[in-house]
Amino acid sequence: MTNVVALNSANGEPKLTRVGFLLLDNFTMIALASAMEPLRMANQLSGEELYSWHMITEDGNPVSASDGLSFNADFSIADAPDLDIIIVAGGVDITRSFRPRQVSWLQSQGRRKTILGGICTGTYALAHAGLLDGYDCSAHWECMAALQERFPKANCNNRLFTIDRNRMTSSGGNSPLDMFLHLVSLQHGPKLSSAVSDMFVCDRIRGEFDQQRVPLRQMHNSGQPKPKLVDVIELMENNLEEPIELDELACFVDVSRRQLERMFHKYLSCSPSRYYLKLRLDRARQLLKQSSMSIVEISAACGFVSTPHFSRCYRKHLGISPRDERKSVWASSGQSNVLRDPLQENLMMVQAARSASALNYAQTEPSFGSVAI
Repeated sequence: MTNVVALNSANGEPKLTRVGFLLLDNFTMIALASAMEPLRMANQLSGEELYSWHMITEDGNPVSASDGLSFNADFSIADAPDLDIIIVAGGVDITRSFRPRQVSWLQSQGRRKTILGGICTGTYALAHAGLLDGYDCSAHWECMAALQERFPKANCNNRLFTIDRNRMTSSGGNSPLDMFLHLVSLQHGPKLSSAVSDMFVCDRIRGEFDQQRVPLRQMHNSGQPKPKLVDVIELMENNLEEPIELDELACFVDVSRRQLERMFHKYLSCSPSRYYLKLRLDRARQLLKQSSMSIVEISAACGFVSTPHFSRCYRKHLGISPRDERKSVWASSGQSNVLRDPLQENLMMVQAARSASALNYAQTEPSFGSVAI
């Protein structure tokens, strides 16, 4: 089976690695740039064409990123050349951002033993195609709940990125940078990858076992929390379907219940039980917006004793019922995209519409409106 290291030529001479990026509707630009720029810089610093990169869309027509900017394609899936690596670039509203032709094409590439990968939420499309069954994989934390519930054969983890045989997947933001720096290191040595990192002013190259932990970091505005608090939160995050009692959590990290409560109030300004409930409701919101699971199934998957209890908690803490939350997703997906109106001629109006359109698409995401200003 092909792997990333085997792409080097047998005689040790540098070989061109051809990378294709399949751009899904509303892909995230920062993830694409983070993946592509290390390839460009590796060529620049080595003085050799070690990598080429190509933009691919379903029909060869331009595709809009999640911020409304349009990207031209080099190829359609029908006329794409032979490639060594194909990376699916995902972004907003991933469960409705890919189509059957794209899935079939990815499956055909998998049969050809092409190395396949996903960045940001692109991993979800690969899992949907059955191309991650039995593989370890990483994905943006916001789509992990839906991916794990929908595709249990894919071994999804919370790492920044994962390279497992002929699959390479990463979470979102700038984590594709770390994955592709790792690729450069595997293929051409750590000296080159370190030089690329220096050019991008990265203080360090994060490794495969670094965790995303993004939601946790957002809560820590007062510096690094105590390790025992982090351990408890990890236990909570890993036990949402069957919540652990507070006394048992305290016992796991060798502190008293009172000490644990003080830590939560000091660093997170809430009680342990309230924080645990928030984690479970956040997971429920992700599943409501990104999966077809019934409300009864979501209630059980998030550790609620009954569906009415789940609905009461959801409405109390999020201000909307689970049923109305789900309805809002499908209502927003039917709204028209003002950027695609051919009568829009005024440049300033188009620029203003671009941000409105991006916000419109973002309404389907679980994180929409989750931080009060």
